[in-house]
Amino acid sequence: MFEALAAAVHRRRFQVLAAAGAFLALSVAILVRGAPLTTGTIEGLESERAQALVDGVAGTPLDTMFVAVFRSPRWGPDDDAFVAAEDAALAPLRKDPAVRSVTTADEAPPSVGLWMTNGTAHAALAYVSLRGDFKSALRAYPEVRARLRSDALEIRCTGRLPFVHGLDTTLEHDLLRAEIVSLPLAILVLLWVFRSVVAALLPVLVGGLAVGGGIAVVLVLARFVDIAQYTINVCSLIGLGVAIDYSLFLVSRYREELAAGREPPAALGAAMARIGPVIAFSGAAVGTGLAGLLFFRGSYLSAMGIGGAVVVFLSVVSALTFLPALLAVLGPRVDWGRFGKGGPRDVSSGFWHRMASAVMRRPVLVLVPTLGVLLFMASPFVGLRMAAADVGVLPDCIEAHQGYELLRSYFPEQAQTRLAVAVRFPSAPALTAPRIGALYDLAHRIARIPGVSKVESVVNGAGLGREGYVRELLHPSAFFAGGLAEAKKLLVRGPDVVIYALTDLPPQSDSARAIVRAIRSDRLVGDGTLLVGGQTALDVDTTDYVMTRTPRAVGFVIGITAVVLFLLLGSIVLPVKAVLMNFLSIGGSFGALVLLFQEGHWFVHQPRPVEPSLPVLLFCVLFGLSMDYEVLMLSRIKESYGRSHDNTLSVADGLERTAGLITSAAAIMVAVFGAFALASVVLVQAVGFGMALAVALDATAVRVLLVPATMRLFGDLNWWLPAPLARFRRRLGFD
Repeated sequence: MFEALAAAVHRRRFQVLAAAGAFLALSVAILVRGAPLTTGTIEGLESERAQALVDGVAGTPLDTMFVAVFRSPRWGPDDDAFVAAEDAALAPLRKDPAVRSVTTADEAPPSVGLWMTNGTAHAALAYVSLRGDFKSALRAYPEVRARLRSDALEIRCTGRLPFVHGLDTTLEHDLLRAEIVSLPLAILVLLWVFRSVVAALLPVLVGGLAVGGGIAVVLVLARFVDIAQYTINVCSLIGLGVAIDYSLFLVSRYREELAAGREPPAALGAAMARIGPVIAFSGAAVGTGLAGLLFFRGSYLSAMGIGGAVVVFLSVVSALTFLPALLAVLGPRVDWGRFGKGGPRDVSSGFWHRMASAVMRRPVLVLVPTLGVLLFMASPFVGLRMAAADVGVLPDCIEAHQGYELLRSYFPEQAQTRLAVAVRFPSAPALTAPRIGALYDLAHRIARIPGVSKVESVVNGAGLGREGYVRELLHPSAFFAGGLAEAKKLLVRGPDVVIYALTDLPPQSDSARAIVRAIRSDRLVGDGTLLVGGQTALDVDTTDYVMTRTPRAVGFVIGITAVVLFLLLGSIVLPVKAVLMNFLSIGGSFGALVLLFQEGHWFVHQPRPVEPSLPVLLFCVLFGLSMDYEVLMLSRIKESYGRSHDNTLSVADGLERTAGLITSAAAIMVAVFGAFALASVVLVQAVGFGMALAVALDATAVRVLLVPATMRLFGDLNWWLPAPLARFRRRLGFD
């Protein structure tokens, strides 16, 4: 099949190159045009439903509002000069059609305005609300923020709009920087591998075509479904790695066939016959891993899976069509720009043969300590803690982060962990005598929960008692009428009532999460029910969402990958071993992630819980990527075993012929992934570092040590296949 494909591409090489050029031109046009991207969201979470009720009570989506922190080194917030400068800075926003409202301390209700100034810190707050939904507000935010300026006051903005804007801007910068760093590193490794300028540039061309086309397809999809900004980074990360790897495999085998004396057309056919199945099966394995993300429907993870699968598919297609067409045009000129000594690097002078033989002479002595090291590296993963991304993932230089730190320092009550308890009754009005009593009981139940420092509601704060609130809310006296009217305006609308529970606990802490669970333990409020929102509730919901779907995703990835390997290798033992080997390299990577990014060691100065999607994203991506090397090595071992039927000799021969290539391919992936570890956003840092470490472990400890040791211990049992399965495999056209 693949030899026939090589012949067809060779005959129509110029048409294939023209089609690739047209596809690249179309991709560039789409990339230049761009598309709307979102932050990571998950549909249907309780915290999101609660936020919708809170927005309804407030009369405007609260996530379209941002906080401006004004500060002066000389004037207090009550000084005329400070007030005049603040008003002058906000004046352009009051006239901006994109702005719904601007609220300063003087304009806010007294109970709110009281907390919007800090005389000691010479600081004041203003709330700016933008029109439309969050997407339209996010598009308008940069221009609105540009109009908010002052020569007399320092201004820093924070809130969800500044956070997402800062995140998107930083991700774009990180992606550009990663590509600027990773491509030269990849080229250097390819030059070292091939000792030829032309041969080294071919994988880069394929990678550029696959990644550019893949991101273009993702941008087209973004016009119809929500695609997170992270998806572009992940697509670039995966696409560069696999496309360059697949190209490296094919170019190396093609040069090997040329060196064996074959004519270019025959060399291309032989290379495609041997490496084509490896690329196709490897692409299927990587695609299967990414397909595991489809189990997280309604979330940004599902979109990432689709985007990643598109890039992998294009990488496979490019490596099997565009690259052979280039090789057909070049022929023996693939070695133009030759320098240094040596031929193709995938066949060594015998070092890897000696290494494999040494390992197989003492397999237990190698296996036990290697397993011990990998399990020790994985052990910190037991202490994993997870929390959704917030402003803390941004570097200190981003305004949203700076604004939040000012808010936390000068207005601690505004920055407190705030849980929104939204109560919906079946009908309006919400404030009837029985319902007021039920709300009073709820507010006081919340106040008694350990860790809750304050409760804000219409049924506490005035010290009236249960019956007193029923009386005053239904028939307010002159003394309480003003305050209760203000509270009802802020916290009650129609059948809905909002109660805020405040705590000094960090939002990602287990104690704060315990408050959420305690409130949710009894949802009945009279004839109404409650929902809990806020950052901590979002953490709880996101973690639960990921944890409930992960077993099915992991089972799917493992099962399909094992079937793919069974079809390729004709063994039921090798797929099981491959799955276990993958768990070891991924486990070591996960343990290091917890140690560095959660516990704060080495280059991580602001440790925080791991983003809930990160482990499952890494698992689905890495499980497939690890199969690159597994498929390449075991295919070569199987090829040798088919000739000699000597397990030990086949393992040594297969390792000799592939270990150098695997090391080189891994070095390229580590360079690409490691460049993403230089990102400013913690999540992208963690993805890049985790993938780089997993690939490094897989290419060294697993492929060089564990695979030969286990292959030696299992002997001919490696190739055992029950007769019914062998017949089934033959009926499908394998062997």
